[in-house]
Amino acid sequence: MRKKFEEQLLHLNRVLIEMGKMVKLAITDAIRALIEQDIELANRIIASDDDIDAKEDEIEALCIQIILQQQPVARDLRLITSVMKIITDLERIGDHASDISEITTYLANKPYIKKLDLLPQMAEATVKMLTDSIEAFVLNDLALAKAVIEYDDVVDDLFVRVKNDLIDLINTDAKYGDQALDLLMIAKYFERIGDHATNVAEWVVFSLTGRHKNHKVM
Repeated sequence: MRKKFEEQLLHLNRVLIEMGKMVKLAITDAIRALIEQDIELANRIIASDDDIDAKEDEIEALCIQIILQQQPVARDLRLITSVMKIITDLERIGDHASDISEITTYLANKPYIKKLDLLPQMAEATVKMLTDSIEAFVLNDLALAKAVIEYDDVVDDLFVRVKNDLIDLINTDAKYGDQALDLLMIAKYFERIGDHATNVAEWVVFSLTGRHKNHKVM
């Protein structure tokens, strides 16, 4: 019975990694589409959100199957519960990549009001957080999960810098207002992606320790 359970957990890890890769690709493609003003790529990202949603449904069904068949307790139950929470955050990251891409389609036919240097840095930081949080789960690495949580400050700081830059542009000339607001919204989506990656890391901590900032010990 335990061997079957361990096989199911290995499969669960594999499909969770697959979903993580799908979401990571959505983020990296979203920033590339934005920088290159590539409407075709942006539309592909929007369409691919359905695949991410389907992967979430697949993993959720697998978790329910494991619970029904194995009736896990203690740490095993925390692990399955954490996966179900993690995939919700991954799905939301996919949504935000799609949201960014929708804005990209509006901006693609006009020059940018400023060089997009900080937004790629935000994308890179969120990809790092996402990658490390999934790795922390697979490797049961508590220290790495905590490092991801702390790294969210990097994304938050970048968001503040983007916001201040755009506010300065608007104050300089009101004609920059519309695009500045669109770019600010994109920055906000990246900031939210960082928050969701942090959530993933917090659920890794919960799976390993039974402690979560918003939940009681299990």
